[in-house]
Amino acid sequence: MNTSRRQFAGNLIAGVLPLAAAVVKPRVEVEEPVYEFTPADNGAGPLWDYGAPGLVRQKGTVIAAGLDTLPNVKPLHNCRWALHRRGGSGWHRLLADEKDRQREPCPIALFEDGRLFLSTNPTLTPPNTYSGPADPQILAFSTKDFKTAPTVLRPTWSGKPRLSEHTYRGFAADARAGELLVLHNNGSGAPEAYWAFLDRSGAWRNQGIVRYPIRGCYPQVALRNGAAHILAVGDIMEPIPEWRKWKFEKSGGRQWDYVFRRLFYVSNTQVATEQFGDVLEVANVDETAGHITNLDLWLDREGAVHLLYLKRNIASAVMRDRFFPSIPLTSSLEHSIIRSNQVSGNQTLLAGSEGAGTVLPAYARFHATPKGRLFVFASSRIAAPASYENRLIEILPNLTHSEGTKVDLRYPFTNFITATERGGSRPSDLLDVLGLCSGAPGTTIRYARIRL
Repeated sequence: MNTSRRQFAGNLIAGVLPLAAAVVKPRVEVEEPVYEFTPADNGAGPLWDYGAPGLVRQKGTVIAAGLDTLPNVKPLHNCRWALHRRGGSGWHRLLADEKDRQREPCPIALFEDGRLFLSTNPTLTPPNTYSGPADPQILAFSTKDFKTAPTVLRPTWSGKPRLSEHTYRGFAADARAGELLVLHNNGSGAPEAYWAFLDRSGAWRNQGIVRYPIRGCYPQVALRNGAAHILAVGDIMEPIPEWRKWKFEKSGGRQWDYVFRRLFYVSNTQVATEQFGDVLEVANVDETAGHITNLDLWLDREGAVHLLYLKRNIASAVMRDRFFPSIPLTSSLEHSIIRSNQVSGNQTLLAGSEGAGTVLPAYARFHATPKGRLFVFASSRIAAPASYENRLIEILPNLTHSEGTKVDLRYPFTNFITATERGGSRPSDLLDVLGLCSGAPGTTIRYARIRL
């Protein structure tokens, strides 16, 4: 890391930078569709594994993971992975799986030497079997020659986990070191995530189990300099008997209702030789039947871990009307910093509530530039008239932030992923965004390139 970047990162942590940084004026350079998809009706979709990387930038080329629905195949295993690439002539389809079936989208990660890794989870079941065991693999491609068949890597797991089509997968690369971390939940539903670490020699050097207080899902995973970090959200059937009974009656007899109310962070400082430590609970909205969405995890150069998440005090208006009639609904976009496995600070970046404004935060991701500036690209829902907007917010010292600048997109993103360092992309003055957009068909995955 050069001197100016090291100084900026240190000052960011110490809180000694000037509060008034130069205002960034984002410029939309490209805005276009990438591919169309057919809903698979299997509980997943192209952005289902939102915590894992699905978009990478390699200099002037961008590669996106896609998801195809197979015709005339019954759920759950009725999808296949695809790869799309954008160069100087726009997007084109690179490859698709020609032999295997699976349920979920497949994350991708990039090494600086040009290798692209795809985490795939082909089923071992006969066609049209509803559920069953899977065979997780990592496919290693060369970005210089996609015509050559990929090398198949099978993670070495701890013990004998039950691995199925429901992976709640985590995937991360240390692009410079040439190392990978893959994470799969136990298919039995137990609150366990099995992990395997691939070192720079290509060996599965270490493996183990992360044990959450309750099942942790949709993880963001980061890997750098031999240390690994995980952010996951609790995913559990409604635990309160009174609420569960009411939901059962309200839904007309649906037997399940999963809730997301607890946010977990866990780390391993020496992933090549050690196990993950104790799980830290970052946030909890159990008391008011709230909802949490884990959004992103970013590592600064001095060791602090930045977390991004959405928090609603009550999950829905109907739930509020029945059990909390005097409490207004609130929604906020939260930024927390972890040091020494403890929350050292928190700030609210965006917030809205009934009677206190018409703009509600909907989604967000971190983005860092080569000079060390940290931004949040956020989506907000505007109640009247119903619409969405995207804003770019800068994280400033002393747990402060800029007001944010609107990004003038023709089709604002509602739910999206970005080319992230967690997937091997470098910090960049280009923000690459892939996802679903307001005003566009709901079965179109779109892309934007935004210059900061």
